[in-house]
Amino acid sequence: MDRPITTLYMLMSVDGKISTGASDELDVDRDFPTISGLKEGLHQYYEIEQTTDLWSFNTGRVQEKMGVNRKDPPAKSPVSFVILDNHHLTENGIRYFCAWAKTFVLITSNRSHPAFDVKEENLHIIIQEKTDLRGALARLKKDFGCERLTVQSGGTVNGLFLREKLFDYVDLVMAPVLIGGKDTSSLIDGASLKSREELSGLGVLKLESCTVLEDSYLRLRYQVIH
Repeated sequence: MDRPITTLYMLMSVDGKISTGASDELDVDRDFPTISGLKEGLHQYYEIEQTTDLWSFNTGRVQEKMGVNRKDPPAKSPVSFVILDNHHLTENGIRYFCAWAKTFVLITSNRSHPAFDVKEENLHIIIQEKTDLRGALARLKKDFGCERLTVQSGGTVNGLFLREKLFDYVDLVMAPVLIGGKDTSSLIDGASLKSREELSGLGVLKLESCTVLEDSYLRLRYQVIH
């Protein structure tokens, strides 16, 4: 395979939502710890996250929402981060990841991105005229030795991975809650299928394991069948 083995690892509600609402003020990482019935078992998601791949993929949009443009970085991590971003990360956000990550790879089509003003040895920039996830993943493996990649991006980019058949595994922690709302981000968003000819874009899954966690949480791990 000319790209890393990818795993989509996400926390979601029983109805497939990965946010608590359509506003940037609403977010599962901020909100679940405040809700009785959810906060008790939430630690399990973060504990499992610590066992995922040493390469992690996310987006600037998600990280902006998490506040990295305003935060000081945590202690140095053994994890290498790959961020897809055109305009959400500021220079402080870039420096945050440089200080935190073992290796930081930014994928962008914005030649004026503030990352170009940052000079750090562990910062690498992949410039694309338009987003090409398959090409970016091939570069990650060839140029940086990335063999396995955990994806934790938003629903729209998750949808791009799905339609381009770039997911190999799906690893879900399901929280015991229903959120609802057609404008609330789901596990897979983006363009819907519109014809039977497009059904090859479905992600057919083979269950590998189902683990009943504490406090009514579940962990479901699937292999994606292409």
